[in-house]
Amino acid sequence: MTIDWVNFTPWASLAGGVLIGLAAALLVLFNGRIAGISGILGGLLRWPKGDLAWRVAFLIGLIAAPGVYGLYAPLPAVHVDAGTATLVVAGLLVGLGTRYGAGCTSGHGVCGLSRLSLRSLVATGAFMTAGFATVFIVRHLIG
Repeated sequence: MTIDWVNFTPWASLAGGVLIGLAAALLVLFNGRIAGISGILGGLLRWPKGDLAWRVAFLIGLIAAPGVYGLYAPLPAVHVDAGTATLVVAGLLVGLGTRYGAGCTSGHGVCGLSRLSLRSLVATGAFMTAGFATVFIVRHLIG
């Protein structure tokens, strides 16, 4: 294994992790809610009374953050090596897994593990294992 030193960004990665942790901590501290993106977005589909503003604000922040970052530093180039059909199938599988797993990577991996949730530990282990297996199969067995 080699490190791509040109694209190695430990300080930007650390800052991003700190901001994610801070946002998750502030949301649970001031709103009593877990910062799981699938739950926040899914809650918008039900139009809960009195529960709409913070969800919309959170999602606007997620969408606006790269634009704000782009004002200070160049955004990385996006290159996707998959076709439209592959991306649609992958998105559907992620959505299905999120429903069956009762949460997404942000809900379980960031917020659940920090709360020492056993369910989140099992879920995080499951999706990490599935990710490792998928990368191994795609890179070494298929292609």
